[in-house]
Amino acid sequence: MVDRGADRKGATQAAASRLRRSRWLLAAAVVAVLAVYAFGGLSIYVPLLALALLVAAAMLPADVERQSADEAAAIEAGGLQLLSGEYLAAAVADPLIIFDRTATLVHANAAAFAAFGGLAPGMSLSLKFRAPEMQALLDGIVSGTVASDVVDYKEKLPVERTYRVSASSVGHATDLYVLVFKDQSETRRIERMRADFIANASHELRTPLASIAGFIETLRGPARKDPAARDQFLQIMQNQTGRMARLIDDLLSLSRLEMKPYLKPGTEVDLRQTIDSVIDSLAPLAGENGLVIERDFIDGPHSVPGDRDELFQVFENLLENACKYGQSGGRVTVSIVRDEAGPEPGIDVTVRDYGPGIPEEHIPRITERFYRVDVENSRTQKGTGLGLSIVKHILTRHNARLSIKSEIGKGAAFTVHLPAH
Repeated sequence: MVDRGADRKGATQAAASRLRRSRWLLAAAVVAVLAVYAFGGLSIYVPLLALALLVAAAMLPADVERQSADEAAAIEAGGLQLLSGEYLAAAVADPLIIFDRTATLVHANAAAFAAFGGLAPGMSLSLKFRAPEMQALLDGIVSGTVASDVVDYKEKLPVERTYRVSASSVGHATDLYVLVFKDQSETRRIERMRADFIANASHELRTPLASIAGFIETLRGPARKDPAARDQFLQIMQNQTGRMARLIDDLLSLSRLEMKPYLKPGTEVDLRQTIDSVIDSLAPLAGENGLVIERDFIDGPHSVPGDRDELFQVFENLLENACKYGQSGGRVTVSIVRDEAGPEPGIDVTVRDYGPGIPEEHIPRITERFYRVDVENSRTQKGTGLGLSIVKHILTRHNARLSIKSEIGKGAAFTVHLPAH
């Protein structure tokens, strides 16, 4: 916190010092002039007059400095008297609660009302915050056992939030204390996501490694002279190494995307040409799964700002998922339409399958890393659980978004909303 009183005092002292130096210089100049005239034959009173000026210059700045310091102190005292605890609490962005020696609420700022609600002067904080760590914090502060303390507190309702709560006394002999709640929810969420990501990545790599190690041991032992078993195990090992390679490639793609800034404007991508290339590249996969890919494109050019390779990866992931998981529907539809409804014109690209669909409770989490609706089916289809996370990151860089609609038994539709300019 900036000490404004110290700043004002320092400024006043500096001004007084400058004034003192200027007066000394002026006095010295006058003395020099008088000395010249004295040596030129003037009266003896001239040097005496010069001496008097020097004495006055030496005494005057001290008076000015004292007067300026007194004025600064008066201004500071007057300014602080205009402030109150209520004004200071309102200036704090974090939830802040002032309470007395009986742990009774005296005042709460607007942020505290927004975070906890139901606060009123005279309320017992021991009844409001019943968590053991909060009870221990309040008891330690009001009893004088500690002058200040910090604990972590988790609020369950209406949504779960985590706070770092600091408590301390206010002033001297005021019998007032303050609680400040620093919201740590976003930091804890990121830490939890990072830990989950490392655990999931380790698990995804450990499983094929354990499988390969087991088959190597079998090939060196019982299956050493069994050609049929050797060929089968080698094929499985090849599949597992391919799975690890895909997982590492996807992890590297995510890492590169997170390090890149938002896409700079200026580069145009022909959306129709890009999607045609994606459909042509996945035609063999669609044929293997007995699917027909249908096009439903509007006429005219469809240029959008973006990176062609990254947008190709987006539509390749979406169309590949539709071919793998919607094969029971017999067809996949890719459509391009213009969106004129919003404040800015855009282009929507929808990849729709007619397979089993996605249960509604999975849709909000389907773009999370390693999140799978059906784990076994995903691994059978050689999925890494990172495809839609990559899609989400690329679209974020392009100032675009992804929406998902699905109904059980009627398939799923993934729509990419791209800005036209």
